[in-house]
Amino acid sequence: MTKASDVFKLKNANNVEVTFIGRGGQITGITVPDKDGKLADVVIGYQSVEEALAGDGYFGALCGRFSNRIVKGQFSLEGIDYQLECNNGPNHLHGGSEGFNSRVWDVTPYEESRFTQAYKLSLVSPDGDQGYPGELKVEVVYGLTDENELVIEYAAETSKATIINLTSHAYFNLKGAGNGTIEDQVLELNASKFTPLSAEIGTVTGEITEVKGTAMDFVDAKTIGEACNADDDQVKIVDGIDHNFVIDGYDGMLRLAARLSDEESGRCMEVFTNQPGIQIYTGSHFDGTETGKLGKPIVKWGGVAMETQIFPDSPNKEHFPNAVLKPGEVYKHTCVYKFSIQ
Repeated sequence: MTKASDVFKLKNANNVEVTFIGRGGQITGITVPDKDGKLADVVIGYQSVEEALAGDGYFGALCGRFSNRIVKGQFSLEGIDYQLECNNGPNHLHGGSEGFNSRVWDVTPYEESRFTQAYKLSLVSPDGDQGYPGELKVEVVYGLTDENELVIEYAAETSKATIINLTSHAYFNLKGAGNGTIEDQVLELNASKFTPLSAEIGTVTGEITEVKGTAMDFVDAKTIGEACNADDDQVKIVDGIDHNFVIDGYDGMLRLAARLSDEESGRCMEVFTNQPGIQIYTGSHFDGTETGKLGKPIVKWGGVAMETQIFPDSPNKEHFPNAVLKPGEVYKHTCVYKFSIQ
């Protein structure tokens, strides 16, 4: 049986190495080479497993049952009203205070020809868990390819109609964890629209707005710092970016959602998904009081989370993508983080 502190590693022929632990399936490190072949860990977090278990439980973790926010923790399904825990101000976040990030997943080796190495992570969430209906059986595959792709594949089935939105919550800094901020790293998004926030609501308003003319416009690549330092009302609400972007051309097939690059190291990361949205979060709440990798403080804008997902509060917004899973259906979600040198 898997323990919270158990460490698992995936490694390919190019010395790319992914490390994760049993608690939350937390990705605690991704080591990739730079343009000179020098290796660095590009995932923000802690130096040891013990620190990871005691620290921020969202770092690199699998989040669910419903990642991101649900307004007032309320939704209705098949004529029944449900009240979830409000663990993020007035709203429900990432499945509640005992969400999937805090669970010990059952981890077993997994073999498939496209992967150099892979593991399958399994979890059963009972009916009523954190207020959600239905027994939910979840399987997640972490697979590493020799093309330097970390593939995350989610599948889930339920015994009753329920809502679901799973994601991975790693924060990336392509310079390497502890080597400054991501302000000068360049972000490009395949997203000409986003879902704006309301400071009063604490999450999305339900609007879908064009990014053109706003700080949220990454259709043409620009530095993250340019957006985070912009005189823009949406930026001021969260002191940076913590927004869901609407992926252009969404049709349920795998497509490029984002591209992050760092000129200094030459590292590049592309994000592919079959989901309709990607949440970009620049870690504004990091205040330097926690010590991370290399013994360096975890600072504001020290990493960027790129979470493929269904939109926040989708269960309460009819015009947002469907987040309901019914018996006999299979929830499927693929996210690929592909590393290269530019």
